[in-house]
Amino acid sequence: MPAPALYLASRSPRRQDLLRQLTLDFEILRLREASGRQRDVLEVAHDGEPALHYIERIARTKAAVGAQQMLRRGLPPRPVLGADTEVVLDGTIFGKPRDAIDATRMLTLLSGRTHHVSTAVAVAAGDEVHAEIATSAVTFCELTLEEISRYVATGESADKAGAYAIQGRAAAFVSRLEGSYSGVMGLPLFETSFILARIGVRVL
Repeated sequence: MPAPALYLASRSPRRQDLLRQLTLDFEILRLREASGRQRDVLEVAHDGEPALHYIERIARTKAAVGAQQMLRRGLPPRPVLGADTEVVLDGTIFGKPRDAIDATRMLTLLSGRTHHVSTAVAVAAGDEVHAEIATSAVTFCELTLEEISRYVATGESADKAGAYAIQGRAAAFVSRLEGSYSGVMGLPLFETSFILARIGVRVL
């Protein structure tokens, strides 16, 4: 069997599924993300930090930290891919909801409006980290509180930027999408393929 082409520094099942669409073999390189423990990457924006700067910084940090972990663990050297996805409305970053109340708050603010979803993908290869960002505009229809409550009750909001998953039940909320569907899911395949081709990793 061929050796994996790269490491994916992400636990996200969505990113794993998307990366498989490029017919790439990869291994998961787990970073510490559990609450109550020291995290490998602290996902907190600096005061006044623009949203796109923050998103790219986190993706680059995940890739770089993953590469450090690879060396520390004595793993075979390969490129390490990291990514970060955030929902942005009026310059405010909507990360993952803390609980059902926070998810309801986010979806209420997104209702009937157009927001942006930005995903940065970064690949650490050798001494360099290559990064690209895909930004999409997503418009939600007007949502009733009952619709929001029913959706949050499904549990799909948990661990999702902006408290929704476009590939799940929330697809019914999206009246318009301009940009990268895979980017909204969590890994823009065009930008990912572009970076991998740049460092000599064949896709498809």
